[in-house]
Formats: sequence, C-alpha cells, structure tokens
Amino acid sequence: MYVGNLNLGEKLILAPMAEITDAPFRKIAKEYGAGLVFTQMVSADGVNKGNFTSLRYLTYHSSEKPIGIQLLGNDPNIIYHSVKKVVKYNPDLIDLNCGCPVEKVTNHGMGSCILDDSKLLGELVKAMVEASNGIPVSIKVRLGWNKKNINIIENANIAKENGASLIFVHARSKDERYETPAHWEWIKKLKENLDIPVVGNGSVFTPQDALRMKEETNCDSVMVARGALGNPFVFRRFNTLVEKGEDPGLPPLPEVQKVALAHIEMLFKEYDEITALDRAKKNVIWYFKNYPGLANIINNIFAIRSQEKLIDFVKTHVLTINKNYKSDESLMEYQQKFKKRVIFWLSDGETNKKFSKTKLINS
Repeated sequence: MYVGNLNLGEKLILAPMAEITDAPFRKIAKEYGAGLVFTQMVSADGVNKGNFTSLRYLTYHSSEKPIGIQLLGNDPNIIYHSVKKVVKYNPDLIDLNCGCPVEKVTNHGMGSCILDDSKLLGELVKAMVEASNGIPVSIKVRLGWNKKNINIIENANIAKENGASLIFVHARSKDERYETPAHWEWIKKLKENLDIPVVGNGSVFTPQDALRMKEETNCDSVMVARGALGNPFVFRRFNTLVEKGEDPGLPPLPEVQKVALAHIEMLFKEYDEITALDRAKKNVIWYFKNYPGLANIINNIFAIRSQEKLIDFVKTHVLTINKNYKSDESLMEYQQKFKKRVIFWLSDGETNKKFSKTKLINS
C-alpha cells in the first residue's frame, strides 16, 4: 500500500492509542516489523498554544519512521494552524481523529461527534490539506454515531473530495463497545465505493485475523490497536505469515521477558518514576497475558514501588513459570476479558474512574 510516495508494502499499521503509543511502544513495534506507527492523539489546540505535553507528543526518533501524527480538534482554523506547526516535525502522515467515543472528547464536540456533521468533516480535511505542505492527510473514523445512523461511505467520500489520501475505518459505530464484534462487511462496502486506500481496524488480535480481514474486505491494509498491547510480536508474525505462509506463533517466555524488560527501561528513561511505574506495570501484564501465572502478576505487581523491584519481579516470575509452574487459572477467561476491556484486571467502576483522568483534551 502506498501513502503518498511511501510504500508500506503488506505490513500492519500500529493504531494511535492515548497514553499507550508513546516512543518506547512505537520503537518496539517498529523493531518487530510494524509498517507505520502513530503518535498518541494530540490536541490541535494544545499544539497551537505550545502546551508542553502536546509538543512532547509530536517528537519522535528517526528510527520510528515512517510515522503518523493524529490530531484531535473540531475547528477548521485551529486545525489549519496546528497542521502548519506539525509539518515542521516532518511526519509521513497527518491524521484527524473522527472516531474517539470517550465522553471527555465527545463532550467537547470532537472525535466521533464529527461523524454527524459531514460538512464540518469536509472543512476540517480541507484545512488540513491546505496546511500540510504535501504531507498526506487521513481521517480515522467509525461507521457512524450508532447502528441506525451509519454514514461511513458518505463521510469517507467527503474526506476524499476535500483531499484526504487515506481512510482508517474502525468498523464499529460510536455507541458500540468492544464486546460487539467489528462489522467488517462495512469495510468491504467502503472499499467498493471509494477509490483511495482504505485501512481496516477492529477485532484484530492475531496475524490470522489481519489476513482474514484483508481477504474478506479487500482493504488495502490493516491497523492493529488492542491486538498490539504486550504483543509487538504480532507484526513479525504477520510479516512471516505473508512472506513464508507460516505463523511462528507466540514467542517463548525468554523473549517476552527480554522485550518486557527493555520496555521498562525505556519507560523510565522517558518519564518520571511515578508515570513510568504506572505505564510499566500495565505493559508487563499485557506482555504476559497469554502465559501461565498471570494471576500472580495481577495480584502482586501493583505493590511494587521502584524500577529495580519491578525488574526483579519480572525475572522471578519467569523463573517460576519455567520451573513447571502449575495453575488452575483460566487464561481463556483473561483473554476474553481483555477483548472487552484492555485494563481487564479492574472492575467497570475502577476502569471508568481511571479513564476519566486520561489527558485527552489539554494534552
């Protein structure tokens, strides 16, 4: 698949995820074969105001290229000027978020709220294209506000008419939660009705899922979000499946340990200790979610208060598992919970409270 002059080939794309796809996450994904990675969602208004966190989100290392920057906003003038600033960072793609369903975003008329205003969508894309200095512009959308108001084909064509080079489609409506299977048939319908590249997204957790999405929908590429959490290996597995016709499967525990420890080290170089610990603990759980002993991690990791103790904990955990560890826990149950909620170890109330603190607007 081509994005402007950039040829991504058959490789998968890492989705932008708030408080997840930071530099350490992106670097590991690229090392394992992601074709394109994204920054975390960045407030267009924050960029214009020179907000420290917003500008920090825009920075990346050359090893992370090709890279896309995703903006959040709903004012064409603000979007225009933010893109003018973003161009100076020389990303390979600039994307507009038109799909985030989180209330902290939609309460401000952004994200998936834009789906209900096709005229505004066109104006936003036009402003981005005019300011982008030739860098390709894309939108990431959901199917519509709800199942009774699916307008993905209309919105995608309006984006295309105003200069968008690429459409990312999360194949759910705004009001559908993750336990609802993604509606891949709409990706196929869009591909049949649009003559710019279409990238499918939703319910992709394995290389086989990605390959099946391509075969069933004829989409140009596949974007992976939750399926990449603790699982950069999915990019290498997919590339091997496409190139050699075989999937090497889940990596052995020593490799998982090696990557998890490298991720921890990078997080502590990137952030203050409190932030690094919080992100590291979540990522460790995700790395080991497919292996025995997960209950031990969940029950004990949150009491850890330093980088050194976290590293020791991971090493000890792997040693224990390698000594013929036996458990009656159900990994299948954990995996089912993960597909419904990425922070699957928390109750619904705890999850909502945590996400209400996520910096989406002022970052």
